[in-house]
Formats: sequence, structure tokens, C-alpha cells
Amino acid sequence: MGESRLEKYLSNPAKGLWKLAIPVMAGMGIQTIYSIVDMIFIGRLSGNAIAAVAFNMPLFFFVLGLTFGLGAGVTASIARFIGAKDKINADNSAEHAVVLGLGVSVVLTIVGLIYGKPILISIGATPNVVDLSWSYLRIICIGLPFMVLSAFFRSILAGEGDTKFPMTVAALGTVLNIILDPIFIFKLGFGVPGAAWATVISQIIVFIIFVYMLFVKEHSYITFRLKDFKPSSFIMKDIIKVGFPASISMVIMSVGQLVFNRILVHFSTDAVAAYQLGGRIDMVIFLPIISIAYGLTTLVSMFHGAQEMDKLKYIIKYGLTSSFMITVGISIIVYTCAPQLIMGFTKDIYIQNTAVKYLRLMSTVYPLVATALPCGRILQGFGLGMPLLIITSIRVLLVSTPLAAFFIFIQGKPLEWIWYSMMISTVVSSVVALTWVYWTVRKFSLIKTQA
Repeated sequence: MGESRLEKYLSNPAKGLWKLAIPVMAGMGIQTIYSIVDMIFIGRLSGNAIAAVAFNMPLFFFVLGLTFGLGAGVTASIARFIGAKDKINADNSAEHAVVLGLGVSVVLTIVGLIYGKPILISIGATPNVVDLSWSYLRIICIGLPFMVLSAFFRSILAGEGDTKFPMTVAALGTVLNIILDPIFIFKLGFGVPGAAWATVISQIIVFIIFVYMLFVKEHSYITFRLKDFKPSSFIMKDIIKVGFPASISMVIMSVGQLVFNRILVHFSTDAVAAYQLGGRIDMVIFLPIISIAYGLTTLVSMFHGAQEMDKLKYIIKYGLTSSFMITVGISIIVYTCAPQLIMGFTKDIYIQNTAVKYLRLMSTVYPLVATALPCGRILQGFGLGMPLLIITSIRVLLVSTPLAAFFIFIQGKPLEWIWYSMMISTVVSSVVALTWVYWTVRKFSLIKTQA
């Protein structure tokens, strides 16, 4: 199955990219719709309810970052082994991924249940929302193992070039979540914790489907032999060299969100809520870009493993150009329709105006994000994890958060200067990312020529 996909992708790289990206886009699209619907339901409770969930988002992003970062290492590792026609190591890499997922999920669950509330307080959750925030987080922690392991299963399947099945399962879970949300939030009267219960139950069902299909029905090119599992430092290093820097980069992004929340609380919890709403719209905007980036990781890894440099160069150029052009069109729509997009979330005029200002400013740099974001995934396909970490560190630690703190606390600028700091960091990081990809492709081309 894996080798036949490789041959198809080599014969038509552009078609292969969309074959990988479209299922991801569909699955993430449904997930994004859920995220928006979920926030609409929560917004009907109160502004404090939105803020309570908003303070959970950096922690949720931290977990996703750690999981998907390591998952990127798994995807790149499996895809390179398949590209090199080494099924034994591809299988072994998948088995290491499952064991790694178990370890990560256990640690995160224990830490969340023991230290969750103090963490929420430390990141700025105010007294009027901290109990509500903790009621949400406590329940989410129960479902963490199922979420984490399901994410690793998706990464394994993406590595063999299968994005359709995992995204179908994820979409099923999301639809179930949308159905359960109003039942738990309103009909059963659970409020904010009800949203958490809906998420946990749907993720448990997703996990059960993955386990059944992969271990009972054996629906994959990868073969799992966990009872014969033996740790391999070679395989673990292959995953970690890409996955660990990717995870740390996502953690840094989570820390950046924490800092921005702390800065925004300086104005009000409504400012935090507005940032959260703007972020939900961002998720829609970046859907096609993340999907293309997802496909690029698999194709670049496979083509690199197969030493097909001409096809590799073509797919990089095609992927980046497609990302840029798609986002230009979306940005125009978002800038024009920002008030209408925000209006459905809340009736609070301050939150609406603040979120609209955020969207209109950020939409001017979205095309730059569309070229910078896939670059990190492209470099992961080459087996390079550090570039993404360095690029993220530059954007978050060296530019956006220091600038935001400087503008607000030193110069006393108004709220929108936080958005300006994000825009400046986007310009800087996109230049660095594109330059890094250019030199990497050139370096590997020279190595192949010399060989």
C-alpha cells in the first residue's frame, strides 16, 4: 500500500499533494466548524464563559503542540523509510510512536489533574473566571490520553500517505461533538463543563475506532507488533530529531499565547475573549495552508528518501505558490466581512469591535503566514527539526511578545499595538523561513550532484 502510493505521488506530485491535503482540509474544516459552533454555544452563556475557555486555550495548544510536534517526527520518519522502501523500520517507527504516545498522555494527564488550577491562576485567569476555567480543564484532562493517542495514530497513517481515513474518523468525532455540545451545555444544564464532556466523549469514540481499525482490522500498510516491541535508539532519534524541536516550537507558541493573554488582561477579560474569537477565525483562514503543509511533509519526506530531487523541488514550489494565492483571496474576504464574521459569536460591542480590528490588521499579513507556515513542514521532510524551532523562537520570543510588552507597558500604547507586534513578527519570520528552505534545497541538490 505504502509503496504503491509512493509510485503514484512520483508520477504526479501536484495531484499527490491535493490527494493528501484535501482530506486533511475536510477533516480540519469540520473541526474548525465545531470550534466556531462550540464558541457560539459558550458565548450564549456569558462573556465570562468565553474568557474561561480562552484561558484554557494556551494549555490546550501546549498539549496539541507537544503531540503534533512529535507526530510530525513520526510522519517524517515513516515517510522517509517508505520512500527508501524500508518497511521494517517504517513498522518499527510506528510502534515507537504508540509507546511514545502512551508515555506523553500519562504524564500530561497526571500533571493536569494535580496542577491544573494553579497553572490557570499563574497564567492570568482572574478570580471571576478561574473556577469556571478549572471546571472545564479538569474534565478535559480525563480525555487527554484518548486525544493524544488518536493524534499519534493520524500521524502514523499520514506517514504512509493515508490522510483520508484518519481525517474521516476525526471528522466523525467532530460531528458527534457538535451534536453533544447543546445537549450537555443547555439541555442537561452543565454549562461550560458540558462543552468539555462533549469533547471527551467524542474523543473516546474516535480512539476506539482507531484501535479497532488499526489493530483488529489491520487497515494500514504499517504492521503493528507491539507484543514483540523492542526499543531502538536509532528509531527514537529519527523521530525525536524532527519531533522534539517541533514540539518545543509549539510550546513556545503556547507560551506566546499565555503572554498575550496576560498582556490583554491588562485591558480586560473581554480583550482576552476578543483575541480568542479572532483566533477562531484564524483557524478557518489557515485551513488550506495547514492542509497543504501537512501534505508537503509526507511528499518531501518520501521524495527525499527516494532521492528524487527534481520532483522534490517541483512540489515545494507548487505547494508554496498554491498557499500564497489561496490566502490572498481569503484575506480580501476576511478584511471585507470581518464585522459579519464576528457578529455571530457575541453581542458584546467591545468584544466585537476589538476582534474586528484584530482580523482586519492581521489579514494584511496572512499571505506571508501562508508561505512561512509550510516552510517548517518542508524542512521537517528533509529530516531537519531545528529550523522550525529557531523560526518560531524568532517570531514569538524575539519579536512579537517583547514588542507587545514594550508597546503596552513601556510606551503605554493602546490595545491594537499588540496586533502590530504580531504583524511585524510575521514579516520577519516569513523572510527567515523562505531563505532557510531555499538554502536547504540548494544544499541537498549539490550533495546529490556530487554523489
